Amino acid sequence: MSFRLRVLGLLALIALAATAATAWLTLRQVTSQVQDSVTAGRQEVSRITGELHAYGFAHGTWTGLSPTVSELAEDTGQRIRVTTETDVLLADSDALAGRTPRAVSGQPPVLVDPRPVLRLPAGLVPMASIKRTVTAIGEYRSTAVYAACLTRAGARVTARTDSLGLPVVSAAPRSAQCVKPDLWVEPQGRQDAAAAFKCEKEPDLTACLQRVFTERTASVAPPRLTVRLGVRDESPATLAAAPTVAVAAGVALVALLGALLLSRAVLRPVRALTSAARGLGEGELERRVSVSGRDEIAELGRAFNRMADSLQAAEQQQRRLTGDIAHELRTPLANLRGYLEALRDGVVEPTPELLDSLHEEALLQQRIVDDLRDLALAEAGALTYHRATVDLGDLLEACRTAHRAQAHTAGVTLRVDIEGPVHVDADADRLRQVLGNLVGNALRATGQGGTVTLAAVRRGAFAVVEVRDTGKGISAEDLPRLFDRFWRADPSRGRATGGSGLGLSIARQIVTDHGGTIAARSTVGAGTTFTVTLMATGEPVVDG
Repeated sequence: MSFRLRVLGLLALIALAATAATAWLTLRQVTSQVQDSVTAGRQEVSRITGELHAYGFAHGTWTGLSPTVSELAEDTGQRIRVTTETDVLLADSDALAGRTPRAVSGQPPVLVDPRPVLRLPAGLVPMASIKRTVTAIGEYRSTAVYAACLTRAGARVTARTDSLGLPVVSAAPRSAQCVKPDLWVEPQGRQDAAAAFKCEKEPDLTACLQRVFTERTASVAPPRLTVRLGVRDESPATLAAAPTVAVAAGVALVALLGALLLSRAVLRPVRALTSAARGLGEGELERRVSVSGRDEIAELGRAFNRMADSLQAAEQQQRRLTGDIAHELRTPLANLRGYLEALRDGVVEPTPELLDSLHEEALLQQRIVDDLRDLALAEAGALTYHRATVDLGDLLEACRTAHRAQAHTAGVTLRVDIEGPVHVDADADRLRQVLGNLVGNALRATGQGGTVTLAAVRRGAFAVVEVRDTGKGISAEDLPRLFDRFWRADPSRGRATGGSGLGLSIARQIVTDHGGTIAARSTVGAGTTFTVTLMATGEPVVDG
């Protein structure tokens, strides 16, 4: 079966199953939600209780509450019955609408407490909190009396909340017969203070002060309300099944169309990838796929193009490597062959100097072959390392000793600069091979009277080795190619100024295998510095 048909079948099955399950769940859940909303929706309950609370908070009395209850019943469609906690009826929306009150539903009543909740600032000392509470008791008592008077006088009363959570009342029009009482009235004020000071030793000071506030203002605050909503045995609204079935069928159709479009969108780039992969396998390394978008298929296409780029680069690198090896071996082997044939034919006398030259050339070819073998093993991860704790100071001294004769012959000063003990966990022989390559290059690049310095220092958790020379330097455009195979700064590829061209490639691979880095910086005419960074072992030594 084709991929398109499998995708279509799978998506169609998923869409149909999801649609059927969604339709069944929708019918069941929405019917339950409709029944709940008929009795008392959460938003409607919140609005009704909120407006009743706001009325009592602002007016300080339940006088004149009936218009508010009528308006709420009309807006929400709820049957509202409001009584006090002692079952004194304050308002009934059915009676206000002129019809016989119906039996209220069996849902639990909702309590509405219009008294404010104190908002004492955090961080106050107990004494300051007590004083603010005493002041708040007097303020609320005065405001509640004043607001109740304004309400009975027919004024339109509004209130805002101050920083302590108390109402700040305003009225339009103002009533001359209503005057706000004083905050402090003896002996009531002293009794308020005495009750508040009893909270000083309570573990929960804020809760105690709120309780005192509620008790001391109970005489003037409007009582708590009991609000009942809904009508008993009222038939709930039901959900019509036809629209749900129609929607489900529409969803299924859209899912099928989406599956068809999805299969087309997936198969087109897949076909392009298949064709490009087939061409790549047949040797067409320049084959690429056109990529657009940011989805998974586009990412797959980009990954394929990156893979093709890598394969093409590897092919080109292999061709360059083959050419470089042929270049490196052709001329010296031709020389060896020519001299050997001349010796065989008696054209040239086998002098010791000639034999030494031929032997040196054979050793050079052996070195190239050995370097190629080391590089191949290193890049394949097959080089053997025998790790141990290595003192870089001893390693640099050994390297100086090994190259002292070469430096003396070249007229170059070879120095070692060590700043304290520096140790690393590494293969000493392989590190010596790295340093040997770097020092050999530095000595060849440095003229008579110059200096090559081997330095080691610990910088935090790292050990840093530098090989610095005062030679002719390397140009900025040549630095990126410094670690390429068979590359030498000498364009003529002469033996006098360069080795096999593999030493730096081998050195980089060895350092990388040790978890380190190697880098170079250079200034033409001033010299070059190679820096090898490895993880240090042991604790750093701190002077003083």
